[in-house]
Formats: sequence, structure tokens, C-alpha cells
Amino acid sequence: MKLTVEQLRKDVESGKIDTVVVGATDMQGRLQGKRIHAKFFLNDTLANGTEGCNYLLASDIEMNTIQGYDISSWDTGYADMAMLPDLNTLRPMPWHEGTVMLIADFTDHHKHGISVSPRTILKTQLERLDKAGMVAMCGTELEFIVFKETFEEAWDKGYKNLTPANQYNVDYSLLGTGRVEKLLREIRNNMDEAGLIVESAKGECNFGQHEIAFRYEDALSTCDNHVIYKMGAKEIAAKHGCSLTFMAKFNEKEGSSCHIHLSFRDKKGGAVLAGDAGDGMSKQGRSYLAGLQKHMSELSLLFAPNINSYKRYQAGTFAPTAIKWGRDNRTCALRLVGEGLSLRVENRVPGGDVNPYLAVAGMVAAGLDGIENNLELEPIFTGNAYALETNRVPTSLKEARDLWANSKWVTETFGADVQKHYTHMADTELDAYSRAVTDWERFRSFERM
Repeated sequence: MKLTVEQLRKDVESGKIDTVVVGATDMQGRLQGKRIHAKFFLNDTLANGTEGCNYLLASDIEMNTIQGYDISSWDTGYADMAMLPDLNTLRPMPWHEGTVMLIADFTDHHKHGISVSPRTILKTQLERLDKAGMVAMCGTELEFIVFKETFEEAWDKGYKNLTPANQYNVDYSLLGTGRVEKLLREIRNNMDEAGLIVESAKGECNFGQHEIAFRYEDALSTCDNHVIYKMGAKEIAAKHGCSLTFMAKFNEKEGSSCHIHLSFRDKKGGAVLAGDAGDGMSKQGRSYLAGLQKHMSELSLLFAPNINSYKRYQAGTFAPTAIKWGRDNRTCALRLVGEGLSLRVENRVPGGDVNPYLAVAGMVAAGLDGIENNLELEPIFTGNAYALETNRVPTSLKEARDLWANSKWVTETFGADVQKHYTHMADTELDAYSRAVTDWERFRSFERM
């Protein structure tokens, strides 16, 4: 459940709550922040926020201080940003005793959002949608793989020869999910107490792979819930003496996806996408889908932000290879599902490593562009989209980086600063990978070359 400040005051006075976690999302979609003593939060942070070094929006996944970002560098002294709590996100954090948490926005000291912050990028696109008389409803579906080793044991083993929680395919298997129900149940119940609307848990294809599904909400709330759940699931797994990963592609079997369902509604809650213009869609709905399809390639960096992300896109793995749309067709990148008010588009390109704020911002912007420009939708695709050799999902981070960096539409829609910032993020990952020597190279080359 969500909390009010009044209830928090009562809980602090009674001794029930002593810690407030304040977290803001970095470029990689991770919550970064502080644990604040609850009394200090009420007396100071509530009104003034807290602060964090601006390298939190200019570091790589290892938290290295990366040069080349305009926002943060040795030359500018690595100044602070404000972290302004969003009180609408205040909630219990039941997997930690005596703790509540909330999401913060990275802002300057005049409380203006930092333009390259993922949450600000999404809020900017949602403001555009609001001016057009619409709201975005969204759901994300995160898959993960559970291992019997702890995170520390997995690290020490170099993430090799790990023992999956299930040693065979448990897709939809009640027996398979029952084997790890103690963990899945605690995640579900803790997320329910934290205010997420839990739907179900199910097994998936890869060994030890599972998914917990949550009900859709408005786009910003869904993305907030997404990052809270992702962090919480890892912390709860650690309590159970095991580990889990949201890597897009852990091994050569099926990867872990994050299918994103998105639809627009009018300000009164009425359907925007549904109608009688064909395939259950309105004219606006068809243009919305056309906008998504048109911009999928140049937005791939937002859907698949890492080197590893692109290894999901293999034929016959339920990860898409063709940017086509189809009615309930899981071989297409864009899958049209539902009807009436529930009609929505499922974007099957993102993996479990996605930053939801960036991905949803891209989808909102593309859909809005389609509607504003009355784009025409190409005919529905039926059959096996894996057999197609055209309109392909980008196959590498380098390809996605170039499409993003060279797009005039990206510049106009997100701003040159955002475009440059996330281009540099991709460049940083590409540079790090180019210097790495992998096990694959050693096995192929050590003796035989």
C-alpha cells in the first residue's frame, strides 16, 4: 500500500519506522540513493530533499567516473544534484525491518529536472501526451533466472557452473514453480505490501527462469514499480541464500525479456486505440502503431542498452528478429493484444536489462508522433516473422548506437543533450567490450590457433 506523510509521522513516533530509503534511477535503470534516519527525513529531507554527486548520471555499470559527459567531469568538479522525493511514491519496504522508501527525481538546486535523467525523460514525454489530451497506461513483464548459489558465491565462481533453481524447462509448470515457491511467494507478498498490484507467477523456458506479473498502471507508476521490484527481488533472493539475474541473455538458451504493454486513453479514461478502422483499432490507434513501427530501429538503444541485449534476438527463441506487427503473434516485435479498453501493443524487443523509463518514453514519443502525423499503418503480418530477412531488429549495440545518434527525429523529440548523453553511454560500453578478452576467445584460441 502507499503511505501518506501523516501516516509516516505516526509510524515514526510509535517506533515502527526508523529508516527512509530515498532512491533515484541512474542511466542503467538502477535505484541509487541513501538510507535516511526517519526523524531527519521528516524534519529536513521532506522539505529540502537530499543530494547526490552528478556522476550518478555519468557512470558506467561499474560506477566508474566516465569522462566525456557534459553533465559531469573532473573539469567541472563533480558537483551535486538534488534528489527531490516524490511523495506519491512513499510506501513500505517490507523486506527491510522498520523501513519505508520513495522515488526521487534528480534535479538542479532550483528543483528543475535534470534533462538527461531517465525519469525526467519519461515525464517530459508524458507532459507532451497530456497536452495532446491523452494518458499512457503501461505494464512491464520481467523475466529472471534463479540460481541456488548466493550472489557472493556466484561472483567467486566467475558466474560459471551455477546451479539453476530448476534443471529443466518449467514453462507454466506448477511443479516447477512449486520448487521455488518459498522465494516467489515472499517476493509476491512483499511487493503487494509495497503497493504493487500482483497478478501471478509462472515458470519460463530457460532452466530456473520465472516471471512475476503485475497489473498495469499509469506509465510513470509502472516504471517506478518496475525498478522497486527489480531491486527488491534481488534483495529478497539474497535473504533466501540464492541469487537471480535479469540479464537479457545469460546463456545460449532463451533470454529474459521485459515485454512492455502500452496504450493511450483520453482524459476521461476512454479508449484511444480501439475502434472500427480495422483489426479492432481506431484511426488513431492505427497511426499510434504505425509510429511505433516507424521508430523502433532508432529507439533500439533505449530498448536494448547493452552489448548482451542483442544476443536475445535469435530465431525461434520468442525474442523478435523482425520489426513487424501482428495480432497475437509472438514472432513479431509488436504484438497487438486485447480489445476495446484493453487493446494495447506489446513491445517484445526489450530484455530484462532495460531501463523502463527510457523504453516507455521512447514508445510514448513514437506513438504520439504517429498520431500527430496521421501515419499510415502497413498491413498486418501473419505467419512466422522469423523467416523474414527485411525490417530487422538491430543486431548489435553499435548498429543501435548509430541509428540513435544519427536520427534527426531523436534530436527533435528528446533534445540534442539527451541524444548526445546516451550516445556516449553506448560508446562507453562498446569501448569497454572492445578491450575485454572473453572465455569464448580463450577456448577457441589458446591451443588451436
